[in-house]
Amino acid sequence: MEPEAPFRGQVFSVTAITLAIKQMMEGVFRGVFVEGEISGLRQAQSGHVYFDLKDRDALLAAVMFKWDARKNGQDLQEGLQVRVFGDLTCYAKQGKYQIAVKTVEALHKGNLFLEFEKLKKKLQAEGLFDERRKRPIPAFPRRIGVVTSPTGAAIRDILSVLRRRSPNLEVIVAPALVQGAGAAAQIAQGIADLNRLHPAPDVLLVGRGGGSLEDLWAFNEEPVARAIFESKIPVISCVGHEVDFTIADFVADLRAPTPSAAAELVVQNADGVAQHIAQLQKRLFQAVSLFYERAKARVEVAVNSRIFKNPQLLTQEKEQRVDELSLALENAFEKQAQAAQNRLELLTQKLVALSPFSVLGRGYSITRKADGSVVSRVGQVQEQETIYIQVKDGMIHAEVK
Repeated sequence: MEPEAPFRGQVFSVTAITLAIKQMMEGVFRGVFVEGEISGLRQAQSGHVYFDLKDRDALLAAVMFKWDARKNGQDLQEGLQVRVFGDLTCYAKQGKYQIAVKTVEALHKGNLFLEFEKLKKKLQAEGLFDERRKRPIPAFPRRIGVVTSPTGAAIRDILSVLRRRSPNLEVIVAPALVQGAGAAAQIAQGIADLNRLHPAPDVLLVGRGGGSLEDLWAFNEEPVARAIFESKIPVISCVGHEVDFTIADFVADLRAPTPSAAAELVVQNADGVAQHIAQLQKRLFQAVSLFYERAKARVEVAVNSRIFKNPQLLTQEKEQRVDELSLALENAFEKQAQAAQNRLELLTQKLVALSPFSVLGRGYSITRKADGSVVSRVGQVQEQETIYIQVKDGMIHAEVK
C-alpha cells in the first residue's frame, strides 16, 4: 500500500512550491563533493563563473561566485574533469537547481575531450584536414544547400541573411537532427542527399546554433567528418559560436564562426560585384553624357560653319586640282609621243641609208646566178652561163662570153 502523500490535493503557488523545494534541498545537500566534466564554461561581467558539470547520463548547473573564484585560483577549462565542493541551491527565479561551488580540484581531461582529441589526431593523420585538398567557395552561387534543423535558430538566421542580401538565391534545406542520438547519421545523410541532387547546389552550409560541448557533439563524430570529406560540393561549416570548434570545422573547406556569418560569406562576392556594376553604370552614364555634349557642340560648330552653308567649297579646290593634273598629264603624253615619233623617223632614215637598194641608187649593181647566189668573183661563172644583174630600176639578163 502506497504511503499517503502529505500534501495531496493542496494548492500551491509557484513561489511557495519553489521555496519549499529550495529549503529541503539546501537543508540536505550542504558541503557536498561532486565530480563531473566542465561544459559550457563562461564568465559574466560581474566576475561570477557559470558552467555545467556533466557525465554520460546527466547534467548539473554550477556557479562559482566571484569571491570564491578569486580565492580558488584554479584555471577552469572546457572538458576538464573536476571534483567540486559546495552547496546545492535552488535559483528560485528560474526554478533551477545548481551547486554553488566553493573549491575546485582538477582530476583529468573529460572523456568527451579525450574522444575529441583522439578522433582529431586520427583524421588528421589520414589527411582529412589537409589544406591542399580544400576547394574555393564559388564566388557567385545560385543554389545553396543547408544541412541543419528545420526548426532551429540557425536556419532562421541563414534565411534572413540570404533574403536580405541576395533574394534570388535558391535555398535547399536537408532537415536533420543536430543534437542527441542519431543526429550525426542524419547530418551525414543530408550532406550525401544534397550531393545527389541534379543540378547540385553550388555550396553547402552545415551547422547549428550555439550550445554546450555535448550539444555540439554530433559535429565531432566521424560519420559527419567523412561525409564532409567525401562531398563533391564545397562545404562551409557553421557550428555554434565563434569560440566553438568542432571536427567538422577542420574538415570543411571553410569555417564560419556562426550560421549568419556563413550566409554572409556566400553572398559577399555578389554584393561586391553589384557595387562594382553600379559604379560602372555611373561611369558609363557620365561618359555617354560627356560624349553627347561634345558631339552636340561639334554639330553646332559644323552647322554654323561656312562649309556647311556652302558645301561646294569642299570640292571646288579639289576639282581645280584635278583639271591641273589632267592638263599636265596631257602635255606630258604629247611630249612623249613627239619624242617617240622623232626617234622613229631617225631610225627609219638610218635603216634606209643602210639598205642595199640605197647602194643600187648610187650606181652599183648585184649579180646573181640562176640559183640566186651572188657573184662576187669571175671564177664563179662559166661561158654561155646566164647571169642576172640587178640595178636600181630592174633586172638585166646577160650571157657570159
